[in-house]
Amino acid sequence: MTRILVIDDDPAISELVAVNLEMAGYDVSRADDGIKGQALAVQLLPDLIMLDLMLPKVDGLTVCQRLRRDERTADIPVLMLTALDQTQDKVEGFNAGADDYLTKPFEVEEMLARIRALLRRTDRLPQAAKHSEILSYGPLTLIPERFEAIWFEETVKLTHLEFELLHCLLQRHGQTVAPSEILKEVWGYDPDDDIETIRVHIRHLRTKLEPDPRHPRYIKTVYGAGYCLELPADAQANEEAKSLA
Repeated sequence: MTRILVIDDDPAISELVAVNLEMAGYDVSRADDGIKGQALAVQLLPDLIMLDLMLPKVDGLTVCQRLRRDERTADIPVLMLTALDQTQDKVEGFNAGADDYLTKPFEVEEMLARIRALLRRTDRLPQAAKHSEILSYGPLTLIPERFEAIWFEETVKLTHLEFELLHCLLQRHGQTVAPSEILKEVWGYDPDDDIETIRVHIRHLRTKLEPDPRHPRYIKTVYGAGYCLELPADAQANEEAKSLA
């Protein structure tokens, strides 16, 4: 049975979430502060963590950062819960390593949809490995089993979201992909115009792949339209690899 750890200090919210998750067939564990939450995450190694941003003792952002630094919990998907809905709060959550963001108050059906999408997307066998799709072009090769990319012959470790986002762009190499299409394919639910969500993860990818992330050469923004992955073909990639060495 899929286990979900709920870390939230509001007993009413925690109870509501737990009851609905159990009714949906999930095994639920709970913690009411950051220290207990982190300890339970390491002990139980759940399939997904629902993490409140505002927690006593240790806040949710710090807990998320610690989970991401610990190799035992680094790959567990995290759904951040918060009563805050400002763009900067979302950015901070994603920068700390959260996979998705749910603002209180939320509908139970939306919560369950986000959870299903996260579990589906972060399966140990990602979507990229389940179909005969493009996994390599020029200097880029995706390794689904390890959520890694071979980039100009160097291995780059990616998060689940970074992997799926890069895979989404790779399937449409040289084409502009609209934000609504990215949200639906990568995040797994209907677009909600949350463009900042995509921007944060594009920025993370550029930090890992671009020689100068402030002036991207490969992951380009097409203003007003979306994003485009432009990769050199093999011969040109060899030349660029020499220049990057």
